[in-house]
Amino acid sequence: MTGRGHFISFEGIDGSGKSTQARLLAQNLRDAGHVVTLTREPGGSPGAEEIRRLVLEGDPGRWSAETEILLFTAARRDHLEKIIRPALARGETVITDRFADSTRVYQGITRGDLRATVDRLHDLMIATEPALTLLIDIDPATGLSRAVARRTSERRFEDMGLAMQSAMRAGFLALAQANPARFAVIDGARPPEAVAEDILRSALARLPR
Repeated sequence: MTGRGHFISFEGIDGSGKSTQARLLAQNLRDAGHVVTLTREPGGSPGAEEIRRLVLEGDPGRWSAETEILLFTAARRDHLEKIIRPALARGETVITDRFADSTRVYQGITRGDLRATVDRLHDLMIATEPALTLLIDIDPATGLSRAVARRTSERRFEDMGLAMQSAMRAGFLALAQANPARFAVIDGARPPEAVAEDILRSALARLPR
């Protein structure tokens, strides 16, 4: 719980289905009477959406990991100021498709030993964690196949290949193991309806009736 509202994040490798599940949870909670703000990272606010195009499109080697950390942190700060904090202050449930754990894994672990840098910037500029993080876990090869099949221009990280996806999965699972009170690991290799049921159960256990 942050402010008067409740903050939930979705994490997972590319193609895990987290975006679909974030939308389903938002609708299920609205049906249950909750006021929900559904957002995403990088992006969510106009300024952060501009940064999204910089980091998700183009050649895989376009940015160093260090530069990416700065770009993602700038996008997250704008998102936090413009979208997340105001919604929480209104007492809403905020659901975000990715948050700081993605930077901890993508830039802090799998692209170099930069976790300490990520954490210092997070503590200085963000200093916010979700009450619940739903990690959609899936086989990296399956996730990569799904992500590539989307055929969007936002595939810079997918183009880094299967080894990158495998390293990211290991990184997310390590975060979940280190933070069991915040994380719920959900098996994503099932029909979307079954995954959504588990997610809704986990969310309702953390939210007031």
